[in-house]
Amino acid sequence: MRRRTWIAGAVAVAMALSVFAGSGVASAQEDHSGAIKARIAYMQLNGFFMGQLAAIAKGQVPYEPAQATGVAKSLLALSTMDAGAMWPPGSDNQAVPGKTRALPEIWTTFPAVMEKANALTVALEAMVVAAGTDLASLQGAFGPVGAGCGGCHRSFRAEKF
Repeated sequence: MRRRTWIAGAVAVAMALSVFAGSGVASAQEDHSGAIKARIAYMQLNGFFMGQLAAIAKGQVPYEPAQATGVAKSLLALSTMDAGAMWPPGSDNQAVPGKTRALPEIWTTFPAVMEKANALTVALEAMVVAAGTDLASLQGAFGPVGAGCGGCHRSFRAEKF
């Protein structure tokens, strides 16, 4: 459990460092490749932990309260970190086609993005409690977490390229 938390923290630090390393200006137009790589990695971490929770909720992996709580806490940590540097203006799918699925609406409707992000955090806070209670509670909390993720993905992410 502690190892997994340490690994997640190390990955988060590495992602943050990659943002700074890749945030230089390559020409008259900013190079956002570091930020885009960092947020792709960030989303992959979210997907990894969601996959673990889904496997537990579906009964594909035995329910262990400590493991389920650790996974839920990892997701909560990701949702509460300051990821703003990963989303610089001009790093959307129209500005850098083929590099990202982020729609320009993220920046033009930013308050809506924050509302959805806050809803996900609230759902994850409930998941942390539910995950350590019992399988039925975890399963009940899973839907709102999935809906929280989907809130942004449906509104602010383009189809796969």
